[in-house]
Amino acid sequence: MQRFDGRAADELRPFKITKYFQKYPAGSVLMEIGNTKVICAATVEDRVPVFQRGTGVGWLRAEYSLLPSATATRTARESARGKQTGRTQEIQRLIGRSLRSVLDLEALGERTVILDCDVIQADGGTRTASVTGSFVALALALDSVIPKDKTFPVKDFISAVSVGISNSGEPILDLCYEEDSSAIVDMNVVMTGNGEFIEVQGTGEGRPFKRDELNTLLALGEKGNNELISYIKDSLGSELDWRIGSVK
Repeated sequence: MQRFDGRAADELRPFKITKYFQKYPAGSVLMEIGNTKVICAATVEDRVPVFQRGTGVGWLRAEYSLLPSATATRTARESARGKQTGRTQEIQRLIGRSLRSVLDLEALGERTVILDCDVIQADGGTRTASVTGSFVALALALDSVIPKDKTFPVKDFISAVSVGISNSGEPILDLCYEEDSSAIVDMNVVMTGNGEFIEVQGTGEGRPFKRDELNTLLALGEKGNNELISYIKDSLGSELDWRIGSVK
């Protein structure tokens, strides 16, 4: 099939991770995939929420924001509206769940990691780009605060990618906005470096989908995530790559 941007059905958009994109956070990246660009920053605080105090266990949470100029039509700031949209809250929970699934909170100690994800340009896949970029920012941040002789709390790599069935009925990987807005089926797949699934969010937008179609979409998601995680490992370097997974 001929996709909107000329890619093969199983091809990711061009992607790039720029480390330490911001000066002040402990870890930060600019995550780019296609025309989608997200700044992901990780801040580490030596305190925990009330429900974790005195337990020796840490916490992680995420915040997500779509900047007004990130889309073709200006989106009003949520602070001006006085409340977050349901979509924003859903994406924040997805990012937080995904990262906590590979984080040993006991090894983290009584610290809180806050991930800020700000979409500066949106062209489909902002939530999956936020998960992938946040993982790299998290690894960079903890590498700077966890001593080399201490157990590194990140247990595995993660990444996320979108898959779907196009309006012509073709299973495709990594949907851009035009594909996403007209897709028959839309799905997000979050996976670990060990090939395990963390979360699968799938919806039949235009029609129900069959089991064999689901299997095809999961295989596409696995292929895309394998490529992203391979790139993440190269981006982080061998020393940090070695630290990740030290918790068994």
